[in-house]
Amino acid sequence: MQILAKREEQIMQVIWNLEKAFVKEIIEHLPEPKPHYNTIATMVKILQDKGFLSAEKFGNTYRYEPLISLEDYRKQDVESIQKKYFGGSFSKMLSHFAKEENLSDDDLDEIVRMIKDQKKP
Repeated sequence: MQILAKREEQIMQVIWNLEKAFVKEIIEHLPEPKPHYNTIATMVKILQDKGFLSAEKFGNTYRYEPLISLEDYRKQDVESIQKKYFGGSFSKMLSHFAKEENLSDDDLDEIVRMIKDQKKP
């Protein structure tokens, strides 16, 4: 799976949230200044060519939906960051974020609880 450019990821975030969307709907949910319709239409076509989106024709327009889930993309993105910046070590990555975010003891306890809950059968 490819890494998305910033604007591509913004578009995918909108489509993941909406589940299905026309270009006009995507533009409505992007931050100001709103990009031109043709710009987003081109980027959506690129995302379709990359295998991130499928398109269904409705008259003269298309409705797009994700072929890759947010969860799958997130997992791949986190794994990439883990490998690139932390030598593949999850504990080093988690330690970095705990330190940089100045997490409280309660926050750390909550993270440990969530991890333990995930490991229960």
